[in-house]
Amino acid sequence: MVIIDKAILHILDFNSGMTVYSDEELTVQDSIETFLLKHIEKSWGSQDAKPGAFYDDSHCAQLVKEYLSGEMSFVPFSKELTKKLEDAFVHAEEMASSDVIVADVRIDDRRQIVIFKSNSHIGYTHQVNQTEAGIKNEIINHYSIMPNLSQKMEEFAFIDTESKEISVTAKKYTIDGNSILVLPEILLECSLTPSPKEAIKNLSKTAAKVAEAYGQDKVATEAAVKSYVTENMQNTDELDLVEAGKEIFKENPSMQADFDNAIKEAGFTEPVKMDQEATIKKMCKHKLKTDTGIELTIPSEYFDNTEFMEFHNNEDGTLSIMLKHIGNIVNRG
Repeated sequence: MVIIDKAILHILDFNSGMTVYSDEELTVQDSIETFLLKHIEKSWGSQDAKPGAFYDDSHCAQLVKEYLSGEMSFVPFSKELTKKLEDAFVHAEEMASSDVIVADVRIDDRRQIVIFKSNSHIGYTHQVNQTEAGIKNEIINHYSIMPNLSQKMEEFAFIDTESKEISVTAKKYTIDGNSILVLPEILLECSLTPSPKEAIKNLSKTAAKVAEAYGQDKVATEAAVKSYVTENMQNTDELDLVEAGKEIFKENPSMQADFDNAIKEAGFTEPVKMDQEATIKKMCKHKLKTDTGIELTIPSEYFDNTEFMEFHNNEDGTLSIMLKHIGNIVNRG
């Protein structure tokens, strides 16, 4: 359950050269409340978000401390955060105008400071003009369109007020010739660890690369990856990629070693915190597409079960898939 205690909107309009800082909080009711709730729910627990921790000398951490202790009220606190972003983006090559929302919320009784940064998009809307002949309705470009309820916020941060744990999704911008993740590096001043999505992607990619190097079937290896992750997530909310490699390639120590080296070089030296439910849902099915255009979606537990399906290597180098014990077929078209 999400409860929004405070929220405010500040506008960084680099197109007009104007920045507009609000002196009052948003009235969190009706459509505004719906907008904020939907985007908080959509962003919270995102598999794209990277866990983070404040550096010891983080100015943002100090601001949060002052706000939580009552030394600074909400509006000045939100302005300080937004000013830090403005100072960064005036030096960026991509000076995209944006809306910045800062909120103080409770998510399942855990208090969070939420920062949303949404780059302004061009959209179309209507405009009513009064002419000598009467009313003329026109279609115009509007340069400050925020994401609708079905879209995601492009960049956001959640700061747990008790643990000070951070969850961040950020884009890179070019500042003084350097590619920088502005939200974590300049605003929050925090370290980041890989996201759940990155962990799954690197596990699959590295396992497939090792399998190919040893002449093994990449499809079977991907099935082994999904099977391992699904089973592992039944018992823990952490995914240790090194341990995954040991299990996936348990019959071949050389493949284990190559996988281990590659995964550590990619930065996965510690287990990654995962969302168990979301991960199981993602990994429970295996999708195949053949070069003939046929697509199959197979539950992971059936993939290695020869009672239900088998893969056969044909003499001409092609592959055949046999599906067995089918009681009924439903047309989904």
